[in-house]
Amino acid sequence: MPYRAPINDFQFIFDHIVGLDQVVATELFADATNDLRDAILFEAGKLCEEVLAPLQRSGDLYPAVLENGVVRTSPGFDGGYAAIAEGGWIGMSADATHGGMGLPIALTTAVNEMMSSACLSLQLNPLMTQGQIEALEHHASDEIKELYIPKLISGEWCGTMNLTEPQAGSDVGALRTKAEPNGDGTYAITGQKIYISWADNDFTDNVCHLVLARLPDGADGTKGISLFMVPKRLPDADGNAGVANTLKVVSLEHKMGLHGSPTAVMQYDGAKGWLIGAPHAGMKAMFTMMNNARLGVGVQGIGAAEGAYQHALAYAMDRKQGKTPVAGAGSIADHADVRRMLATMKSEIFAARSIALSCAVAIDMARATGDADWHARAAFLTPISKAYGTDVGVDVANTGVQVHGGMGFIEETGASQYLRDVRVTAIYEGTNGIQAMDLVARKLMDGGEAAYRILEEIEAGAEAARGQFPNMATAVWSAAETLRETTEWLVAQSDLNNRFAGAVPYLRAYARVLGAHAHLMAAKAEGGTGPRTNLARFFIKRLLPEHAALLTHVREGAAELYAVTLDDLMS
Repeated sequence: MPYRAPINDFQFIFDHIVGLDQVVATELFADATNDLRDAILFEAGKLCEEVLAPLQRSGDLYPAVLENGVVRTSPGFDGGYAAIAEGGWIGMSADATHGGMGLPIALTTAVNEMMSSACLSLQLNPLMTQGQIEALEHHASDEIKELYIPKLISGEWCGTMNLTEPQAGSDVGALRTKAEPNGDGTYAITGQKIYISWADNDFTDNVCHLVLARLPDGADGTKGISLFMVPKRLPDADGNAGVANTLKVVSLEHKMGLHGSPTAVMQYDGAKGWLIGAPHAGMKAMFTMMNNARLGVGVQGIGAAEGAYQHALAYAMDRKQGKTPVAGAGSIADHADVRRMLATMKSEIFAARSIALSCAVAIDMARATGDADWHARAAFLTPISKAYGTDVGVDVANTGVQVHGGMGFIEETGASQYLRDVRVTAIYEGTNGIQAMDLVARKLMDGGEAAYRILEEIEAGAEAARGQFPNMATAVWSAAETLRETTEWLVAQSDLNNRFAGAVPYLRAYARVLGAHAHLMAAKAEGGTGPRTNLARFFIKRLLPEHAALLTHVREGAAELYAVTLDDLMS
């Protein structure tokens, strides 16, 4: 079955779960009417179904390669990228001042998810550029903005982010890349970066690298890091890509998946760069790009999950094996365990999609209103959206292989590609463990205020649904209350390691409760009967109870964890 864009699901979630109407009610986004929203979803869906999805296998079978210093991309990727650029999809949420559409992040998030389902390797390119555009909008000089942003929006140029170094993985403060003043307002950047997604290509005029480096007077650690724009080709007097800068792709990584996306080792040898933001404030500027990318990567996970689910569903509906115990399609989809897997996949995707779009709406509302509560909500939901979205991507893709049975292990079916491609999303842009640590540390620095406000909303929703769905509403309300008690326990922990020891199960439990809330609201909006109600019952009765075991894990703290010594692990 070819990929089908889940447009109806986006429309339903916007209308009944996350409240896109409140975004449209603001002055900033007043033009993002329902008619425009639906037109955007339809056109983006058409692009994904007809142009990008056919490139999925091409990227896997014919990876990007480095030939004589030039990156050659997968067959058809140039045309796919051109379609994305010409359609204006890169600059959907960019400021109209520089040629963007100025649309809500919520709409861009939906479009990015569809592109991720269709061809994750190619979608990663515009995602990086979108993050760079936002970083430049917030931190670059007017001169840099006017030169770079229009070309990034148009797709003539594309962007990357350069953080990681061989000796410094998640510890960004250990970087060694140097930035020496040239005396003319520019800087000479020298060092090596690894894991650079889409570090080069053969279809844009220029590649614009945002590079973290340390000035001569920069302190050790993250507080001494600055951010620089270092283009592949130096802009000439007319603002066009000119002579080559002194940087190069050293090699491309041989990866488990995402073969169509070139991941490079980059070498900078006194390359000319321009400071972005204030000296020694590079992490602040880069975090603007990283936070954008974290929601975007969560959505990549959801997109891959949707693709894997559709792939598995088509196979399950067609494959006949054994006598089925119930009347239906007469295929393996009628076997109880296969039905369980398919229902789990679909319900997890709906939950993760709802959480990500709720985060996007919060980002839009924070931008449109400046309200501190919206900012706090967006910040709190970002690590959950990233970690849960990518965990769902990995889990659903893995289940998709299982639905295929032995054929899932055979490459020709394409089932394993979803799993291989999505696996890295739980690692890059901050591992999911780091996301969870951020959630229980920085995001609870407000004493849990943002967490409690969301729980109050969930409990109010459960109360409103109690008359129609007494059992489901009670389950959701009780889960939220248990989550509140565990949040209070975490806030009371002065030893951060007690929080960190249970950070991952806490994030997962919070996502479980958020997902159950979304499903309950979907059943309520549907009227009590129908596919969304059936899916809600499945999720709330069978998946939500996992929150109790997860929260038990959280409250155990760190002592017994470290009672398992290194000697014990090696014995």
